[in-house]
Amino acid sequence: MRSCSRMLSDMEAEELLRFLTPDTRPDVKGQATEYLMGLSVNRDGCCFLRSQPDILVALVGLTSDPSVAIVKDCYHTLINLSAHETLHQVLVNEANVLPMLIKNLVEPDYMFAERICTILTNLTRHEKTCRTIFKVMQEGLSLSQLVDIFCSEGYNKLASLHYLGPLLSNLTQLPEARIYILDKERCVVQRLLPYTQYQMSTVRRGGVIGTLRNCCFDYNGTLEKQAADTAFCPYQPESSSSNSTFAHHEWLLSDAVDILPHLLLPLAGPEELTDEENEGLPVDLQYLPEDKKREEDSDIRKMLLETLLLLTATKTGRQILKKKNVYPIMREFHRWEKEPQVLSACEKLVQVLIGDEPQQGMENLMEVQIPDEVEEKLKDADAKEQQELQKEQEEKSKDKVGVGLIEEDR
Repeated sequence: MRSCSRMLSDMEAEELLRFLTPDTRPDVKGQATEYLMGLSVNRDGCCFLRSQPDILVALVGLTSDPSVAIVKDCYHTLINLSAHETLHQVLVNEANVLPMLIKNLVEPDYMFAERICTILTNLTRHEKTCRTIFKVMQEGLSLSQLVDIFCSEGYNKLASLHYLGPLLSNLTQLPEARIYILDKERCVVQRLLPYTQYQMSTVRRGGVIGTLRNCCFDYNGTLEKQAADTAFCPYQPESSSSNSTFAHHEWLLSDAVDILPHLLLPLAGPEELTDEENEGLPVDLQYLPEDKKREEDSDIRKMLLETLLLLTATKTGRQILKKKNVYPIMREFHRWEKEPQVLSACEKLVQVLIGDEPQQGMENLMEVQIPDEVEEKLKDADAKEQQELQKEQEEKSKDKVGVGLIEEDR
């Protein structure tokens, strides 16, 4: 096979396409799929393949090839291609990759299901493609079925399906997906909460926490209204009470869900608190053992803090977090934490917990109208802070080795 150092001419692309058929000799077909995988690991190769939808269609077709090695190459190539936003529409609309992915994902013994989860996670990172995928999913995989598969460990004996976590997180950028997750009658949130401390996979754990964080965001209006404004919403809430996002906050913090211990426990350490401080905490956080470990992943710690901060957006939320004595946990966490961006998120939460209540009419922190000139100053200050944090991060990561795309694995 030709080297990947230069792109193919139109005639060479046609020749390659002839090798990507089910009837082609297995060894030749294997060389062709191996070559495509080599193209997919660099930007120029991805740009070339974006202009060759017929090759992508053939690649998708070969995911049903009898050769495991060929199918593996195809999925590795699709993972690499789906990592580039510029290829999303081509993969979805021209290569028609979604029906194949969804059909195989629900097969309990499909050995490449984990790779399918990764591809779908990549494709749903951006809202436009995410919305398309959400619509297509309803024809072969409802959100209800997706949650069932995610919560049924061992559903697929050949794949862990951990990447269903980030997929759920990406889908909940859509209001119609959040409607389903937050419906009080379906108890979906309660099924997801145990995974905030799932030790077998950082990916699964982070995906669930990302989902919870998305469900706590305010999007300037009720979830139901937003979903109604979109072209497609298959889920209607079974409970019509408390429509607004912030009413959901109160429900999430209530005994019906009890989200707070699940968000706090990963941030709590073995430090000894006073009896008074312990007694004010939720029961699950009282008198923790000396070997208690905090969440190891800094990105997940940051998401947990951001979720807690979102829950303080209303007066009711702030009152609950203060009543549940969250501050001592954050105080000890701040002393322990070393990552600048996580420390910054912690400090923002602590400021709300120890600060005075806003004046009347400004209790909802997400809806406070900020003068334009003040907003610009805040944006400038935030940008400066982010630059300083990024600089510190770069200094720390100079000696670290990055992980690239999937290359040949035979």
